[in-house]
Amino acid sequence: MKITLFWHRRDIRLHDNAGLAAALQSGYPVVPLFIYDRDILDLLPSRRDARVTFIYQQVEGLAARTEVAGGNFLALYGRPLEVFAQLLSKHEIAAVYTNEDYEPYARERDPAVAALCARHGAEFRAFKDQVIFAKDEIQTKSGTVPKVFGAYQKAWLAALRDEQLQQHPSADLFTATNLHRLPNAPARPTLPEMGFEPFEQFVPAAELPPEALVRDYHLTRNQPGLVNSSTRRSVHLRFGTLSVRELMRQAKELNPKLLAELIWRDFFMMLLWHYPFTATESYDPRLRRVPYRNNEEEFQAWCEGRTGYPLVDAGMRELNATGYLPNRARIAAAGFLVKHLLIDWRWGDRYFADKLLDYDMAQNVGNWQWMAGTGAVAAPWFRVYSPQSQLDTYDPELTYVKKWVPEVGSDAYPNPIVDHKFARQRAIDTLRAAYRQAE
Repeated sequence: MKITLFWHRRDIRLHDNAGLAAALQSGYPVVPLFIYDRDILDLLPSRRDARVTFIYQQVEGLAARTEVAGGNFLALYGRPLEVFAQLLSKHEIAAVYTNEDYEPYARERDPAVAALCARHGAEFRAFKDQVIFAKDEIQTKSGTVPKVFGAYQKAWLAALRDEQLQQHPSADLFTATNLHRLPNAPARPTLPEMGFEPFEQFVPAAELPPEALVRDYHLTRNQPGLVNSSTRRSVHLRFGTLSVRELMRQAKELNPKLLAELIWRDFFMMLLWHYPFTATESYDPRLRRVPYRNNEEEFQAWCEGRTGYPLVDAGMRELNATGYLPNRARIAAAGFLVKHLLIDWRWGDRYFADKLLDYDMAQNVGNWQWMAGTGAVAAPWFRVYSPQSQLDTYDPELTYVKKWVPEVGSDAYPNPIVDHKFARQRAIDTLRAAYRQAE
């Protein structure tokens, strides 16, 4: 019997799944598939990664639901091309369905898998699911890519139609009639079998945040001392355990600021698609040769939350302990690294990539380059935030700081690693010189 494989990647859910809905209507019974991709997992610096544990738990949950529905779920450990070569040789596969992925690695992987499928007579189809508008769907009037967020947002809102936020019927179609049970399906790998230790950090439920939290989002998002200062759904958007259409419908109804932040998500994914080199290189060619200091001792102090600037240190300590970093603390920490310490933004990007539960390449690269002044969309290179002013404005009672830096104000807390006034001028002079040298 010919089958359709549905390849889960950044969409570990059954409900409102564009590619899965299409697969279940392909005319062939469906076998869901998840690949624990060694090309990604082997690069992780630790075998104790909470994100791998989270993915594993979600995949096991999908597998259990698939068994209850009357099918079975393939979870395999290996490299995608090798996995598909074995599957295509062993089974009669009519098609492989999946959802689009816009990162540079995926743009190399997916055409290679598609070509392999074609050699075996199988179709490869990818659907838009993790964004509302992708690639070239939002353009300026002159037909170019918008590199100013305001223009992008205006065009995005003008192009939006209700049907683009409608739910796909994948959950309703996920029945024994549309699923297939493979004989002798291999056992799913365990975390230890893949070389990982189980390690959990707190992730809220994969459901829409309470309406009150969404309504107040614009008031709370810059108050790191609040327990619910944000929706805390970024992890679920990253791994697709929550549909972005669901959250956008809620935001569209209740809070335009949250909707704008979700549009930023589309924007950065669009920019990474068009400029994949920005994952490792500054977009602005004039700032590709900045003589960053890259002092390793100062970088380590930043990583460990020992800079002598309370808001920066609190943010980094929370990140290390929980995998989360509130918006305002994230801005303070990133700005301090690239401007006060004059450390290459890529060092910070890599550290966040290792630690953030919600790490997303497009968002991380976009925001780091924005903060460094090097991106397609960038804060002015001469803007240097004062970490003390940030603290006075957003955590004046030290509610957040005292939670993570209890020794603040005592002899046990270090003096500032660098003077703000001196560091600000040093950053401006260094970046100005880089600009002039490139002219």
